[in-house]
Amino acid sequence: WNWGLYIDILPGPAYVAVRRLAQSHLAPSTPGSGRDLHRRHTFLQTLVISLPESCLLTTSTVLDSYLGQYIKSWKPRLSPLLALCVFLVCERHRGEASDWFPYIDALPTTYTCPAYFTDDVMAVLPTSVRRRALEQREAVRELHSFNQDFFRSLQPIVSRPVDELLTYEALRWAWCSVNTRSVFMSHPSNSFLFGQDVYALAPFLDLLNHRPDVQVKASFNDTTRCYEIRSVSGTLRYQQAFINYGSHDSQRLMLEYGFVAPCNPNSVVYVDTGRKWNKPDHCCL
Repeated sequence: WNWGLYIDILPGPAYVAVRRLAQSHLAPSTPGSGRDLHRRHTFLQTLVISLPESCLLTTSTVLDSYLGQYIKSWKPRLSPLLALCVFLVCERHRGEASDWFPYIDALPTTYTCPAYFTDDVMAVLPTSVRRRALEQREAVRELHSFNQDFFRSLQPIVSRPVDELLTYEALRWAWCSVNTRSVFMSHPSNSFLFGQDVYALAPFLDLLNHRPDVQVKASFNDTTRCYEIRSVSGTLRYQQAFINYGSHDSQRLMLEYGFVAPCNPNSVVYVDTGRKWNKPDHCCL
């Protein structure tokens, strides 16, 4: 079974407790969509979901954790992406002792984005797609191999040998978790991390699947201190609530998220300009 979650998240202080996900709320998902989120009531042009800042997993969460002193003192500075990846791997290792366990335990154990593609799959991809897919896989490999010294510095705070904990496979899982499930949220720059810090992992938000014809507005509300998604097109009662990840063609959806959308109005055809074509005798339009 795949599962969807029927849940009410309304404005005001009565938010769903992210760390206590009750199994009694689960119901079968829409076929072909995997996990998803449904509404108990019809809504039009209103708030779909609102998550308080304390429920968002960001680099602030990581820097305030037991990893903070190690990250802050490390030179050269780490990227925000790597900090989040290491935190996810370490928290998964802690199991139920982690406050984030219910969320991490609900994450997929494997992904369908290019970092997981086998050589056989890579070989049958179109040239332009294969090139970008290989670049993604290599980026994850480099992230793992170039940061071995930092990983070893964490040995005092983990119960397993670092070489067994922060493996390539573990980092690949964490990288894909952040890359496919985070929302864009700009954070103030700090002196401890290097690079643009725009990631936020948001429990429940990753239950909202993509549909290209849906219109939503998503942003962090500085007044309510919540990350909010508002529907423009609306959703009927007991129907799956969709959002729009952006005007992405199928190639980008596959490379970034590991899926393609049927009947995608943003689909394009990529032409390899380096390929030679035989000129036809005639052309019919």
